[in-house]
Amino acid sequence: MTQINPKVQYRDDYQAPHYWIDTLDLDIQLHDNATQVVAISRVRRNGEHDEPLVLDGEQLTLLQVAVNGIDISQYQQTDSSLILSQLPQEFVLTIKTELDPAANTALEGLYKSGSAFCTQCEAQGFRRITYYLDRPDVLARFSTRITADLATCPYLLSNGNKVDEGTLDDGRHWVQWQDPFPKPAYLFAVVAGDFDVLRDSFTTLSGREVALEIFVDKGNLHRAEHAMDSLKASMTWDEQRCHLEYDLDIYMIVAVDFFNMGAMENKGLNVFNSKFVLADANTATDADYLDVERVIGHEYFHNWTGNRVTCRDWFQLSLKEGLTVFRDQEFSSDLGSRTVNRIQNVRTLRGPQFAEDAGPMAHPIRPDAVIEMNNFYTLTVYEKGAEVIRMLHTLVGETAFQRGMALYLQRFDGQAATCEDFLSTMSEASGRDLTRFARWYSQSGTPVLQVSDNYDASSQRYTLTVRQHTPPTLDQPQKLPLHIPLSVALYTQQGEPLMLTLHGESVSPILDVMEAEHEFVFENIPTRPVPALLQSFSAPVKLEYDYTDAQLTLLAKHSIDEFVRWDAVQMLINNAVRDNVSRLQRPQTEQQSQQTVQLPQALLEVFSATLDDQSLDAALQAEMLALPDINSLLELFEQVDISVLGQVHAELQLALAQALTPLWRRAYQQHLTPQYRIDHQDIGKRALKNVALSYLALAGDGGLAQTQYQQADNMTDTLGAMKAAVRAELGEASAMLADFEHKWQHDGLVLDNWFRLQATAPGEDVLARIAQLMAHPTFSLNNPNRVRAVIGAFVNGNPLAFHRLDGGGYDVLVSVLIALNKSNPQIASRLITPLIQFARLDDVRQGLIKDRLNQLMALPELSGDLYEKIAKALA
Repeated sequence: MTQINPKVQYRDDYQAPHYWIDTLDLDIQLHDNATQVVAISRVRRNGEHDEPLVLDGEQLTLLQVAVNGIDISQYQQTDSSLILSQLPQEFVLTIKTELDPAANTALEGLYKSGSAFCTQCEAQGFRRITYYLDRPDVLARFSTRITADLATCPYLLSNGNKVDEGTLDDGRHWVQWQDPFPKPAYLFAVVAGDFDVLRDSFTTLSGREVALEIFVDKGNLHRAEHAMDSLKASMTWDEQRCHLEYDLDIYMIVAVDFFNMGAMENKGLNVFNSKFVLADANTATDADYLDVERVIGHEYFHNWTGNRVTCRDWFQLSLKEGLTVFRDQEFSSDLGSRTVNRIQNVRTLRGPQFAEDAGPMAHPIRPDAVIEMNNFYTLTVYEKGAEVIRMLHTLVGETAFQRGMALYLQRFDGQAATCEDFLSTMSEASGRDLTRFARWYSQSGTPVLQVSDNYDASSQRYTLTVRQHTPPTLDQPQKLPLHIPLSVALYTQQGEPLMLTLHGESVSPILDVMEAEHEFVFENIPTRPVPALLQSFSAPVKLEYDYTDAQLTLLAKHSIDEFVRWDAVQMLINNAVRDNVSRLQRPQTEQQSQQTVQLPQALLEVFSATLDDQSLDAALQAEMLALPDINSLLELFEQVDISVLGQVHAELQLALAQALTPLWRRAYQQHLTPQYRIDHQDIGKRALKNVALSYLALAGDGGLAQTQYQQADNMTDTLGAMKAAVRAELGEASAMLADFEHKWQHDGLVLDNWFRLQATAPGEDVLARIAQLMAHPTFSLNNPNRVRAVIGAFVNGNPLAFHRLDGGGYDVLVSVLIALNKSNPQIASRLITPLIQFARLDDVRQGLIKDRLNQLMALPELSGDLYEKIAKALA
C-alpha cells in the first residue's frame, strides 16, 4: 500500500486496449474465507502487435492459468497484475483464483455484508474477484454460475436473466445467469444470502412483462413498499419523458447494510445501501422517503445512461453520472415540487461543491489527471456535471434535447463513449454550435458573473453589462471565457414584470454570455427596473450584483420565478452575515467589546411577509425561512474567523426566533397534519412546522418540542422535535435522546439518526461526546453508515467544534483516518475533505490543519486515496 512514487494517470494518455474480451463465463464457488472463481474468457488481439496481455488483479491467490485448455506457467505476476506473453491472435483464457470475502473490509470486489455475500465493482473492484481487463471500454457478455450453501444462501443473484438452477448432494445449490448485453466489468454483480423478497411486475409500453424483485433483510419486507412504488414510477417516467424502455425480463434490487456508496447500477441487479431502500412512517423521515425515490430513480435511469452506453475511460465519468443526476433531478421535480428540488440542488452546489471548486481537489467535470480513481466520485463530477447538462437543456430546449438523447443512445448503444460523443449528438440534433460550451467539460473552478447596469430615462434604454471570470485553481491557473446561459427578468418598482426587447424584437429570458464582457441593451423600459438575475440558477456561477435591500425585498415578494424569491431572501441573509462579521472582526475598543449581532429590518420584514403569504407552498416557505449552514456561509469570504461566523449565525437565528415568536407559533399550529401521509403537500406542511419549531425552541419553548416528541406518529416529527431541542440546548433534550436510543437500539438505520444528532450538537463537551459515541457497543469502523453518522456528521455538520482552536476536532478525525487508511481507504478519503478545504479559515487554524496533514503524510503505508488529497492540499 506504500505510495512512495504514486502513479499519475492522464486522460490524454488513453489508448485502446491491446486485447478485447468478447465473452466471460464465471463459475463462483462461494465460501466465507476461500471463495474460488474460475473465469473463462474469449480473448482476441486488437490489431497487429506482439504486446503482452496485462490483466488487473489485487489480493488474489492464483491457482491456475490455461490458454486454449492447456495449463501454462510462463507468466509474470505482480501485486496488481498478471502478464501473459506470446499469445495467439484469438484464444480461450482460463484463470482460477481464490479470495477471502470475509476479510475484505475495504468493501470493494466480493465481500460479506452481515451473513450475505455482496460485490461492489465500480470503479476497479472486479480485479479483486479475478484477473481481468478491469477497464470500462472492455465490454463482454457475461455468463455467471454461482454455487453456495442452500441453507445460508437460498438466493443466488447476478446480472441478466436466470437461465438454469439445480441442487447438489452436499447441501449446496447453483444458479446460472446470462446477461445478453455486453458490459464492462464494473457493472458485474453477485449477491448471495437469505432475504425477504417483495415481488411485483411492470408492463412496458411495448407490452413486455418485467418481473420486479426487491431483496431485504428478514423482517424488513414492509419497509420495501415505497421502494417498489418508486421503481415503478421511475420506469413509467423514463418511458413517458424519455421514451426509454427496460430491456431485461427481470429487475432486481438488493438492500445491504455495509456499502461504501449509496447504490450501484449493476445491470439488472442493483445493490443498494439499505438507507436508500427501507422506509416506513415509523422509521423513515420525509427526506428519507424522497431520497429513496431519488436514488431508486437514479440507478434505474443508469440502465440506458451508463449501462447500455457506458464511458470509454473513468475520466469520462460525468458522461454517465452528471447526465443521470440530471435525469433523477427531473424525475423528482416532475413528481414533486420543481422549485423546492431546485433549491435543494442549489444548496449543495453553493455549499460543498463550490468549496470543492475552490479547494485543492478542484477539477473539471471531466478531469485531466488522477492518482486514485475513487477520488473523482465527487460533487463536481455528479452535481456540477448535472448542471452542465441542465445548461445544455436550457440552451437547446426540451424537444431538441430529447432528440439528441435518442440519437446519442442509438449511435452508441453497446459501446463505450466520450463526453465529446455526447456533445456532438446534441449539436447535431439541435443545430447549435456547442464549441464554446464544451469548455465546461475541461475547465475547473466556479465562474463569477459581475453584473452592473445603467438606465437612460430619455431613451428608455436599460443596459446590463456582464463580465465573467473564473478564479485560478491549483490545477489550472489560466481560464477562458465560457458559454453561460443567464436567465433574466425585469420588474417595475411595483413588482410588475416587463417585456424583454433587444434590437426591436421580443426575446427569451435566456441571454448567451460567451465573452469576458458583454452588454445587453433592453429597449422600451419606462422606468428604472429591478433585475432578477440568474433565474432558476441557470448556470453554476457566483453572481455579483449590488442589490439594495429594497430591491431584494421586492423580488422576494413579487418575483414570478419562485427560485428568485428564495434567492432574494438568501442574499438578504448573506448581506446580514457579511455586515455583522465585518463589524465584529474590526479591532474593538473596550466600550464596543460587548456589541452583538444586528438584525436588519429588511430581513425581518421579508421573513414576516413570507410567514404571512398564504399563497406560497409550505415547502417553499420552509426553504425561504431556513438560514444557510455555516459551511455554505464560509464561501462568502476570502478568509474568516469561523468562530465569529458561528456567533453571527447563532445570534441571527436567535434574533429571528425572538422577534417573530407569535408568527412562528401561528405557523406551527396552521401546519399540523392530523395523520401521516406521504404526499408533497403534507411533506411541505411538516417541513414548515418543524422549521417553526426550531425557532420556537431557540426562543426557549421546550415544552412544545417535548409534546411533539411524545405525540409524534412519524419519524419526521420525532426527529424534528429532537433536533429542535438538541440544537437549542434545551433541558428536555437528554430525556428524548435516552428514550430514542432505548426504543431503536436494535435498528441500525434508525439509530444512525441518534448518532448523527449528537455528533452535530453544539456545546463545549462535544469531543467527549464523540468519544462516547465511538465507544458505543454498536459503533464499528467497519460499518460505513455508522462511521458517516458519527465522524462524517461531526466533521461536516459541526464546523465550530471541528475547527476548535485547540485542534482537538482535527485530532479526532486524524485518529480515525489512520485506522481507516488500512481497512477502508475509500471511506477515509471521503472523510478527509473538510480537513483539506482550509483556505477560507484564519491563519492559526490553517497552521493546525497543515500540522495534521503532515502527520498523515508521514504514515509508512499511506493509501493512494489519502495521498492524493493530502499532497494537493499541502501543495
